[in-house]
Amino acid sequence: QVQVVESGGGLVQAGGSLRLSCAASGSIFKIPAMGWYRQAPGKQRELVAIIASGNSPNYADSVKGRFTISRDYAKNTVDLQMNSLKPEDTAVYYCNVVVTISPGSTTTYWGQGTQVTVSS
Repeated sequence: QVQVVESGGGLVQAGGSLRLSCAASGSIFKIPAMGWYRQAPGKQRELVAIIASGNSPNYADSVKGRFTISRDYAKNTVDLQMNSLKPEDTAVYYCNVVVTISPGSTTTYWGQGTQVTVSS
């Protein structure tokens, strides 16, 4: 069993900053990738940023230069620093963790979601 717990989020004015954190725990052999997705009302869930083991981070074009993803491999955590927030960043943000429980057994887990609201 793997648990994915998020923290952070909230309400901020446009131009402000927020930081999201996510921690994975449980029966983990290794974590090939950790990332963040978001879903705004009436829209599909979309990738915000992802960092795979040994690779550089990838960002959605809409957040490049404003958001920074960072990962602590020892602690199995991933953070998302969000700066220069815009009203269009308003969404529920979900942590996504790809977990290898044992060799040949890989599953994707999601956090419960955290609301980010940016007021204009």
